[in-house]
Amino acid sequence: MLIKPIKNHKEHKDYLARAYSLLQKDLKPDSKESDELEVISILIEAYEKEKYPIEAPNPIEAILFRLEQLGMNKSELSKLLGSRSRASEILRGKRKLSLNMIRKLNEELGISAQTLIQDYELVNR
Repeated sequence: MLIKPIKNHKEHKDYLARAYSLLQKDLKPDSKESDELEVISILIEAYEKEKYPIEAPNPIEAILFRLEQLGMNKSELSKLLGSRSRASEILRGKRKLSLNMIRKLNEELGISAQTLIQDYELVNR
């Protein structure tokens, strides 16, 4: 198979099928087929990043999602951010995250700083 950049949906579909067929085999490391799979995977990823970009989540959505993942409740977030009212204001979109809060959320909950520093609208109520 001649490997070249993916330029359209049909080529993308063909490369996905080829990657799937290679994944069904017991490939040896550093074999021609394992190298082919690696190159195809890189091309598929590049095409999908360009054609189907995924937006980073809103910082508040990311915090709520991570709390759920960790089985934590909002009162535990209050301890992390300093007070119940502060955590409530953050989660309701009434207050922005401070640099210290971003650092704590990154360190304690493992939420990427890149996600937390994104700009988001405050609720005007």
